[in-house]
Amino acid sequence: MKRSKTKTLVSVALLCLASMAGLEAQQTVETFNPVLTATPSLQITPDARAAAMGELGTSTTPDPYAQYWNPAKFAFLKSEAGLSLSYTPWLSRLVSDIALMHVGGYYKIGGEEGTQAIGASLRYFSMGKLTKWDASGRSLGEAHPNEFAFDASYSRKLSNEFSMAVALRYIHSDQDAGRGHSPGNAFAADIAGYLHKYVTLGSAEALWTLGFNVRNIGTKISFDGGTNSAFIPTNLGVGTGMLYPIDEVNSIALNIEVNKLLVPTPTIGNAQKAKDYNKTSAIAGIFKSFTDAPGGFKEEWREIRWSLGAEYNYNDKFFVRAGYSYLHPTKGNLQAFTAGAGFRMKALRIDASYLVSTISDNPLDQTLRFTLAFDMEGIRQLFK
Repeated sequence: MKRSKTKTLVSVALLCLASMAGLEAQQTVETFNPVLTATPSLQITPDARAAAMGELGTSTTPDPYAQYWNPAKFAFLKSEAGLSLSYTPWLSRLVSDIALMHVGGYYKIGGEEGTQAIGASLRYFSMGKLTKWDASGRSLGEAHPNEFAFDASYSRKLSNEFSMAVALRYIHSDQDAGRGHSPGNAFAADIAGYLHKYVTLGSAEALWTLGFNVRNIGTKISFDGGTNSAFIPTNLGVGTGMLYPIDEVNSIALNIEVNKLLVPTPTIGNAQKAKDYNKTSAIAGIFKSFTDAPGGFKEEWREIRWSLGAEYNYNDKFFVRAGYSYLHPTKGNLQAFTAGAGFRMKALRIDASYLVSTISDNPLDQTLRFTLAFDMEGIRQLFK
């Protein structure tokens, strides 16, 4: 009787374990189905300030790096003109010759008190070098695949608290992958807006910021003369933040932002749907991207990348930053803490950032970024 009871308990325990194992397997065996695009280098954060704050910059306070994140911020800058230079070694844990280089600048029309600004940037992504081979296995020499993009923007204050901007971009990708492949070209535009409003928070006057930017609205890109084409990374970024003054020289800012690729979700295992996917135009793809995920709303939600960032500011001269960025494991598995610091003088500011992955075997772990920015008004004052 006692032995029978023991057997029953063991059977029940094994059944529970089997059920739990089956449930765990059902939860973990999920399809890895990220949203894929051509020219992925356009999604790499170029500046160290944004990278240190969890890869966000659409809603942060204005800075010389705004061309990539939100050019509408240029209209709120106090300085008349500025220039920035950035360098990012990419996949440095795997290779040593892949990097992103970025130069950007802006000019306020009408001087410091002007309500309009123009901006421009050039980004160059070097993919290192590779050896090309023909069909018979003979070497065709070395190739140096690369991607670059040039853009220009115009921003304007529509009121004392709100501005908007548009940007136009030319994209060139030379993957140099061998026979049957040719360089690809695409054109795109951005539409951005920025709110910059002071509000009373407790006994202090805090700065509330809100921003959005729809980047890379444009054509698809082809590497075989137009027979096949791929989506470029059209992206919607939305965020908000609050800058709170602790006292006269100390302040802290908190920001939260979301980014979603406005590109259709790839279809797996269905030939007809795959054909329809390839035939989808870039504009139609923007609208489809909100409702076409095979897993419904749950999968659409997973395609959103979340970023949370904080910045401590001492006397507008010394900065300490930290952040966290998250994208679901089935959509790219980008999960990382970020940190960085910055130092600002009258004519120059220096920023650096460092990424620490929270998942194992992430090739982006330990990524460093460096940025220099020059204030043209500060440089003029140095020579007076």
